[in-house]
Amino acid sequence: MVESVGLAVGIVLVTTGAVWLGSSWLESASERLSAYYGLPQVVQGSVVAAVGSSFPELATVVVSALGGALGLGTGAIVGSAIFNILVIPAVAGISTDEDIEASRTLVYKEAQFYMLAVSALVITFAMAVIYYPVGDTEFISGEMTRPLAAIPLALYGLYIFIQAQDTADHVADPDTADGIDARRQWGYLLAGLAVILVAVHELVGAVETIGLAVGVDEFIMGVTVAAGATSLPDALVSVRAARDDRGVASLANVLGSNTFDLLVAIPVGVLIVGTWSFNFELAVPMFAVLTLATVLLFTFLRTDLALSTPESVALLFAYALFVGWVVLEAVSTVVAFLPDAGG
Repeated sequence: MVESVGLAVGIVLVTTGAVWLGSSWLESASERLSAYYGLPQVVQGSVVAAVGSSFPELATVVVSALGGALGLGTGAIVGSAIFNILVIPAVAGISTDEDIEASRTLVYKEAQFYMLAVSALVITFAMAVIYYPVGDTEFISGEMTRPLAAIPLALYGLYIFIQAQDTADHVADPDTADGIDARRQWGYLLAGLAVILVAVHELVGAVETIGLAVGVDEFIMGVTVAAGATSLPDALVSVRAARDDRGVASLANVLGSNTFDLLVAIPVGVLIVGTWSFNFELAVPMFAVLTLATVLLFTFLRTDLALSTPESVALLFAYALFVGWVVLEAVSTVVAFLPDAGG
């Protein structure tokens, strides 16, 4: 058992590096293709770069759904969203000498639409519990169906429509396309997708092995281990953008990536498996943390339309509290299932 866990941990480390490599190809190609096609900076960050950097999370959901462990994939999405909101802007803010500049478009469109996405997903889960309750369980649970999964997908369609309107109003600088070989960049993009798919397939299997060995629920394993591994690309994209004085693109990538994860990745998993039964009592606290984290970031961005270093430190502290709470919950769960020493 110890050897299998050690091997699984090694696989997690190796596949995390592979995800980083594939994502770096995918994201750099996405960035250059955005410049080649003349997309505005906010759309580059919130759609193109966000979808590219979210591909590991999407792949995790697809692989886990096909393997009968959608709870792990969903946990990875929620955990990744919390990581993205609290850690990535904080690391980007601390890595630069100046405050990360936001904009009214970012705050009043991207941030508020993301808050709407969080609310829509919580409502969708609640509707599953109300209209498709699952009996014979010790906890409140519901069954997510394909018609319910269509609700967040439709909302993401509205998001794309809004971004398309912004793109139509944008006047591109023709010099941004100079020196970019579009065919070569498309090749890098496809190669990155292939590497991520293979790496995530092995990552999901390794995380399942660790979870079974230590007796931790697959949703919790997704929120912690899988989420951290798949969120690395988002962190690299945002930090690089912040250091290049592209604060709007850095923050837009975080918000756009989370919007894609919540409104597309989770529903795609449900569409694959048809129906998915989930523990509502376990999901609600995580969504509560995600909501509070979103409100915290929105508040910091709205003050002076910038993210300062003290605010970045506060975001990291909030994430540390979240990790501490998850660890305590996991430990208490394992202890509860241990055999009675006195027996």
